[in-house]
Amino acid sequence: MSAGQFYEIYRGSSIGAALIDTVDDLINEGLIEPQLAMKVLNNFDRAIAQELASNTKLDKLNFKASLGGRLLFCDEVWTFLIKDVHFKVNNNSETFDADKVKIVACNSKKPGEP
Repeated sequence: MSAGQFYEIYRGSSIGAALIDTVDDLINEGLIEPQLAMKVLNNFDRAIAQELASNTKLDKLNFKASLGGRLLFCDEVWTFLIKDVHFKVNNNSETFDADKVKIVACNSKKPGEP
């Protein structure tokens, strides 16, 4: 990953997919060039990553899960697919459960940092 680039994982979210659909429609209608579409998507990657990093109010998150899930590692990105998950948020002040959870973990260093 070169300097100035961010992970594209949020493009798979609901808002990211909607943005991609909209940008694709604009390209197909001849209203924007593909180069502008890439700039828009790269801007989205940067903006969403920065907003989540600076505006997340989560102090601590613990979870327990069954070992029936999967663990994947590719291109310096870990993906955990776990089942029957119990979460404890902010020192047990909140708890919730989920049948299935996908956790994507990326290097927290910014591109170019040692």
